Amino acid sequence: MLRLAAVLYILVASAVGGAAVIAVLTLDMRQGWQIAAAFAAGLVVAIPIAALLARRIYNALQGPKPV
Repeated sequence: MLRLAAVLYILVASAVGGAAVIAVLTLDMRQGWQIAAAFAAGLVVAIPIAALLARRIYNALQGPKPV
């Protein structure tokens, strides 16, 4: 599951980080440290998102649990 989470992190981090940068630029914050901080915050927020997605995909691939 860790490999799946790592691959998902690459995709999720770029999407969340990019969205954070766009949000900062929309608020007319154009200094370099503001853009970099928004991207870094997006990278941090992407960690639990990727872990949650990986867990759900992994559990879905295991099939139904026997009762």
